[in-house]
Amino acid sequence: MIEDTIAAISTPLGEGGIGIIRVSGNDAFQIARKIFKPAKADNLYSNNGHRLIYGYVYDHNQKVVDEILLGIMHAPHTFTREDVVEFNCHGGLVPLRKTLELLLEHGARLAEPGEFTKRAFLNGRLDLAQAESIIDVIRAKTDAGLDVALNQLKGRLSSRVGLLQEKLLAIMANIEVSIDFSEEELGEASTADLKRQVINSLEEIESLLESAKVGKIYREGIHTVIVGKPNVGKSSLLNALLRDKRAIVTEIPGTTRDVIEEVLNIRGIPLRLVDTAGLRTTEDVVERIGVERSTELVKQGELILLVLDASGKLDAEDKEIMDLVKDKKGIIIFNKIDIQGFNIINSKLPPLLSDWPVVAMSVLQGKGLNKLEDKIEQQIVGSNISASDSILISNARHKNALSRGRKHLKDVLNGMEEGVPIDLLSIDVRGAWEVLGEITGETVTEDLVDKIFSDFCVGK
Repeated sequence: MIEDTIAAISTPLGEGGIGIIRVSGNDAFQIARKIFKPAKADNLYSNNGHRLIYGYVYDHNQKVVDEILLGIMHAPHTFTREDVVEFNCHGGLVPLRKTLELLLEHGARLAEPGEFTKRAFLNGRLDLAQAESIIDVIRAKTDAGLDVALNQLKGRLSSRVGLLQEKLLAIMANIEVSIDFSEEELGEASTADLKRQVINSLEEIESLLESAKVGKIYREGIHTVIVGKPNVGKSSLLNALLRDKRAIVTEIPGTTRDVIEEVLNIRGIPLRLVDTAGLRTTEDVVERIGVERSTELVKQGELILLVLDASGKLDAEDKEIMDLVKDKKGIIIFNKIDIQGFNIINSKLPPLLSDWPVVAMSVLQGKGLNKLEDKIEQQIVGSNISASDSILISNARHKNALSRGRKHLKDVLNGMEEGVPIDLLSIDVRGAWEVLGEITGETVTEDLVDKIFSDFCVGK
């Protein structure tokens, strides 16, 4: 398949200013020559430089299909490290479809999902972790999520994994030396040094795994649920965070009867924010269904924003909601501090939520919103992690490989404690080295490579 010349539309389908068809492979220039003619006589493919040529695409009857700019790029200085031609057409369905059909009729094959990036990997242009980051760049929901993906695309994760693999190779080399000179027992100093090396490698893996919690959030977002009894200001809070009037707000309790969900960006963190119906016992059939759905969503929520009315006192409904969310991570929001004579904020909170941060707000007046956003950021990622500077694990496959590597190294340490022969310990050290190689593609199987790139879009 790598010998085929492939073609695909690389821009989204629909009307637009431009649409691009990418062609890659040994016959890319030859196929392009059959359907493209420059506006002025030009020996298009005579040198090794990259060029952009103005001209026309013609069909079999020499009828003009489209007026285009043809990009010519010579191997190996291309994304796939193959000869590449890009047809920059007008961004409409008909010219793109007709141009692609002509390319396929003249010898190109329609590219499979992710096949251009797959060729970049197979030809050594990218390692597997870098290739996977491309889809994260495309799907990034915030600037911080983009920073995480770009760090991986630049090879920072691959470099860290490569250094870790080198340490494991050094451990294996030390073990091999001890096996070769088995008549001499491994001295206590050498044993302690070997153990120290394994512990150091294990700590590095633990550090990367710890970053996976934050990396996943930057990549996928966090499910955040606004809860509270009716008429405490939940929908007003949603509107304030969105800077938009998304939810209906009235003074009538029970206005929100269904779940409202939006995605917003809080300090670079994608929040999948859900406004729920006020949690209370009600005889209204429609409202009761909303309350039941809200209760279920609270159980699934990863971060809870519990809204209380600061102008009143904690009542049985408040305490019932607190009991529902007590095992979650969350923030307590005392709303309506603009009303005279508020009491709850100065009262002692129940021990159920004593470790939750507290924010006093007047959503109506816009007071406390920045402080709430600060607390949300601290609760989710802490204050010492920067998406642009840190190496964050955001890919479930990478996390799984690191977890298996951690298990191998823990087995080595347990084996040393139990007196397992040194040659048997090397099996687990090598196992750790191999699973880390899966991250960069050094030890990955062909089936896994095919599966990874099948998740990409056609044309990428």
